[in-house]
Amino acid sequence: MARVRINPDDLELEERVVQINRVAKVVKGGRRFSFSTMVVVGDGNGHVGIGMGKASEVPEAIRKGVEAARKNLIRVPLTNATIPHEVITKFSSSKVMLRPAAPGTGVIAGRGMRPVVEAAGIRNLLTKAYGSNNPVNVVKATYKALSELVSLEDMARRRGMTPHELHTRRMRRAPEPAATASETAE
Repeated sequence: MARVRINPDDLELEERVVQINRVAKVVKGGRRFSFSTMVVVGDGNGHVGIGMGKASEVPEAIRKGVEAARKNLIRVPLTNATIPHEVITKFSSSKVMLRPAAPGTGVIAGRGMRPVVEAAGIRNLLTKAYGSNNPVNVVKATYKALSELVSLEDMARRRGMTPHELHTRRMRRAPEPAATASETAE
């Protein structure tokens, strides 16, 4: 599927710094310090982007990270302030699972995932991170997972169906809930 370029100037983007890392380079005269930052931008309404910036000063590194994040904006399909379906994605040695949640659940997420999903405007979500908990890799894995989401309307359009037809087909295929002990005793 072709990726549509989103113009960041049309959106009111909010910036969030996920991590600031001091990096030392050893040279003949001693150590040279620089900073790398991981930044998340989003409008809270289905658009999110991530970027890394590196510079000798923290504010400059953040500015570069914001520029990179504005270039990497994606559209996240939202259904009632949550995601349309479960997704499991791996980036490097970090693996993340995102699962839609009922209204009122809130965002159950860790340090690396929370800024990304909140910037996208997701209000109810269950998450789990497996493997490496390096914030940079977890942020990138979450971003990748959100980019893999497909709305019901897009999936129906791909299959040449209406969203209602696709939804009823999914509901017919869904397994019946298991009977509880009190129901079987009757």
